[in-house]
Amino acid sequence: MKVLVTGGAGYIGSVVAHELVKSGHRVVVYDNLSHGYRAAVPNQAEFVQADVGDRSAITKALRDHKIEAVMHFAAMIEVGESMRVPERYFQNNTAATLTLLEAMIAHRIDRFVFSSTAALYGEPEHTPIRESDTLKPTNAYGESKLLVERMLDWFHRIHGFRYATLRYFNAAGAAGELGESHEPESHLIPLVLQVALGKRQSVSIFGSDYATPDGTCVRDYIHLLDLAQAHLLALNALSERDKLIFNLGNGLGFSVRQVIETARKITGHPIPAIESPRRSGDPAVLVASSEKIRSELNWQPRHAGLEDIIGSAWEWHRKHPNGYKK
Repeated sequence: MKVLVTGGAGYIGSVVAHELVKSGHRVVVYDNLSHGYRAAVPNQAEFVQADVGDRSAITKALRDHKIEAVMHFAAMIEVGESMRVPERYFQNNTAATLTLLEAMIAHRIDRFVFSSTAALYGEPEHTPIRESDTLKPTNAYGESKLLVERMLDWFHRIHGFRYATLRYFNAAGAAGELGESHEPESHLIPLVLQVALGKRQSVSIFGSDYATPDGTCVRDYIHLLDLAQAHLLALNALSERDKLIFNLGNGLGFSVRQVIETARKITGHPIPAIESPRRSGDPAVLVASSEKIRSELNWQPRHAGLEDIIGSAWEWHRKHPNGYKK
């Protein structure tokens, strides 16, 4: 199948692009490189440097490359920033995605896998979170993704548009030569590992008074390779199914303090931690129930342990202390 991977030079998109190639698909990576890296794109993939919101560019890519399916990762992802400049998130995550969907519908391309988020759930009603739970984001990032999911539902009803939306939790870890490199970096595991590498003096704990066992936020971390495998399963399932909505997580919650302590053990570095005020829009606990995708698509996470996740990330960061930059 000829698959367009938007954001395919980024952290998650690049790994999925590589896995698609390994599975025999023909891949076109579409990325503006604002947050991605050309070095992360598979050598076997074609590459288009452009914005998803550029109607003429995305139309040309879909037409000229005879695209049969789209996997959409291109988005802004920083929760804190979304609470300062929400307009950027509705423009880049919502409006640009609408442009992509319009172009797909015009070219009768109706197989779409969407990179969604657990941020749709906001403060969860219970743990673990199920797909049927109420969607009530507590930040603009989550709202920008929820609006896309609502559009997809209407396009499915009216145009027969086939789609899978994957609501995943905290992607983490590394896959061989592919790892996490953001500028600026805001994700916990790479920040902790930067301290171990001597690139930061300490890591901040944003809030230590949550209603959790140790007072810090609890998150469900999912290894990059497990995440990628779920995307390929969803893509294949769309040949028989026309609408899929799945949570992606390993069902295990780890607190900020647990992540830091595990990183200390793996790296052998003390990793000083400083308690800081809560960040706006951060729910206390986000842990997924992924029973639906396990039962329907037979997906099984193979790297569920925190040690495996942080260990793979540590290996990558040690080899790439400056990320993808030389």
